[in-house]
Amino acid sequence: MPLFRKTRYSTLRTASKSEIPAGLWQKCKGCDGVVYTSKLEESLHVCPICGFHYPLPAEQRIDLLTDPGSFAEQDIELRSGDPLQFAAAGVSYRQKYREAVEKTGVNSAIRCGLATLDKQAYALGVMDFRFMGGSMGSVLGEKVTRITETATERGLPLVIVTASGGARMQEGMFSLMQMAKTSGALARHADAGLAYIVVMTHPTTAGVTASFASLGDVILAEPGALVGFAGARVIKQTTQSELPEGFQQAEFLVEHGFIDRVVPRPELRRELSLLLDYLTVGRRRS
Repeated sequence: MPLFRKTRYSTLRTASKSEIPAGLWQKCKGCDGVVYTSKLEESLHVCPICGFHYPLPAEQRIDLLTDPGSFAEQDIELRSGDPLQFAAAGVSYRQKYREAVEKTGVNSAIRCGLATLDKQAYALGVMDFRFMGGSMGSVLGEKVTRITETATERGLPLVIVTASGGARMQEGMFSLMQMAKTSGALARHADAGLAYIVVMTHPTTAGVTASFASLGDVILAEPGALVGFAGARVIKQTTQSELPEGFQQAEFLVEHGFIDRVVPRPELRRELSLLLDYLTVGRRRS
């Protein structure tokens, strides 16, 4: 019977499946929304839906905060040693360090140099969390100290963008000594009457928070940045007390006076330019 016969009209022909390029979009960590990667890059790695701030590599941060082509990096050649011959779980510090260099293309967790922003000269240090969690070792402390001393010698304001998981355990006491070293250099910079601005990004913790990150004349932070010394669990166990909701977030710390202002990333360039103008106007006129 015709009812049970296949005709040329009974077979549907479908087009072959097209391959979707990998990395075309991603799920936002803040709102679980789907965000096109291209849109995320256009918005400086800030979610256009909820405003979640993704980490920004040091080179992109430098581009954001400087005039094109003005950044002159210094102390590029400094590399970490292995004073303690440290190894854990069969992996040496030297091996971990080599992997970090290969991953990021730089020799340390901070890049420092001189630059201009809207034609205003200043010294800049930008930490990169991709390099061993932005941990503070001897080289990082030395580079912060050197850029601070350069700023002092040249009468320039200093800006440091922080992102760190704390001290670099593979260097032990040598890492902890950087807290006093950087703080001493910043004290001499302050004695010279020069401005120091800190921009805290997610996360800024432990020894970095307890030293040069908290010594700014003005301390800014990006929205939602985790800022603190020890972890919440450790603090709770030590103090035996209930902790306020979100007590280590930038917004909470603004309310309690530790941070001066939370600035969304798209507004950061203009904010920094205004601060440099305000804090150096008297010195420029003299």
